[in-house]
Amino acid sequence: MSDRDRANAVYSDLLTRQGERWVQPRVERTQRLLDLLDNPQRTYRVVHVTGTNGKTSTSRIIESLLRAHGLRTGLFTSPHLERFTERIVVDGEPADDGAIADAWEELVPFVDLVDAELAAEDDAPLTFFELLTALSFVVFADAPVDVAVIEVGMGGSWDSTNTADGDVAVFAPIGLDHADRLGDTIAAIATVKSGIIKDGAAAVSARQDAAAEAVLRSAAAARGAMIAFEGEDFALTDDRLAVGGQQISVRGLAGTYDDAYLPLYGPHQARNAALAIAAVESLIGGATQPITGDILAQGLGEATSPGRLQLVGIAPTVLVDAAHNPHGAHALVEALRASFDFDEWGVVLGVLADKDAAGIVAEIAPIAAHVFATAPDSERAADADAVADLVESVELPVTVHADLADAAEAARAWAAASDRRAVVIAGSVVLAGEALAIATAEDWAHRRGGSARRAGDGWSAPGEKAGWES
Repeated sequence: MSDRDRANAVYSDLLTRQGERWVQPRVERTQRLLDLLDNPQRTYRVVHVTGTNGKTSTSRIIESLLRAHGLRTGLFTSPHLERFTERIVVDGEPADDGAIADAWEELVPFVDLVDAELAAEDDAPLTFFELLTALSFVVFADAPVDVAVIEVGMGGSWDSTNTADGDVAVFAPIGLDHADRLGDTIAAIATVKSGIIKDGAAAVSARQDAAAEAVLRSAAAARGAMIAFEGEDFALTDDRLAVGGQQISVRGLAGTYDDAYLPLYGPHQARNAALAIAAVESLIGGATQPITGDILAQGLGEATSPGRLQLVGIAPTVLVDAAHNPHGAHALVEALRASFDFDEWGVVLGVLADKDAAGIVAEIAPIAAHVFATAPDSERAADADAVADLVESVELPVTVHADLADAAEAARAWAAASDRRAVVIAGSVVLAGEALAIATAEDWAHRRGGSARRAGDGWSAPGEKAGWES
């Protein structure tokens, strides 16, 4: 059996488990498995990242900056867009299929032991995410890595990733999401997320709602941890459009960084980069040692965030964004206005049923000229007709499409009627993954009559505000 087949078999085994939505406050089960494995997650330093929106992009930027320092890195994020190995990254690349399969073989005997213990206690077996977390920790230990950047799956205190002892706890913006599991107020959600702060560790946070900030400050003080907040202790001081991304200036915890190139679109990504810089300063040199210019340029310049305002097509321009809640949709709209210069946006929209579809529609309404309602390929998908009803309620033109392929084709045909139109596909991480697969298969990014030019690390579209002449 090839390594790829072995890795695919691992994924098949994981899928027999309770899915990622089956989340219980039971971190001790994952800890029991890791104890039997001699705690691989304690063999490297850890940056632990939580928040409601921006945590994946922030994690990716942190990892890129650490790798630029010459460190061997691990990165654990979720969910994946196309293949599950995307979640477990070693030195900037998805973990080798053979490494995944070998780590799983290490795990299996101990998984059986813990499942038997759980059965004796009349508790459910280890879940998909609990096992994926343990698998990533073993892969990183086997690599071995110097430091792992670990994104929380849900919440913080009782998430399976909280079995790692974070040297630095990182808080992306905290908003209302997963209210059924985390609480129905910002303060309640922040309380769960604050659980990743470890005794005597460092913590850095994006700007937060006053209630969230108060919770984080209190948690840090209780654990003897130093916490730094965006705005007060570090800040994004400038961001300007550039071809393929933006130039940013940041006042960090240990230094000032002017005119650094970030190949990601949107003011929210500039703020994510500022948070990432503060996190790396906290880990390396205890927030007293600035990041050198060459390292910063390499780390930011090599940062990627697949499925986050990702340009996948030209003539017409097509962007993919995983915005799956109102906060993410707001950031998307802000980025489209700041980074592109189109008159009309066609929005291909597909949402999962447990998400705030009405809130997402309300956020995208100001920029949407036409909505192409569809459903992600998931049993959790909201019905496309129900999404269309929400769009009609805000008096936007909408059409309903059986699947993403049909919706994307219709949207691209609509946008092709004018060079002042473009398309964005959004509403779900699942939908974003589908879009990337379709775009690759159908080659949406091929050249047409010189309507786009290669610029830096990605295609630049005619509507990109940076322009060729800048």
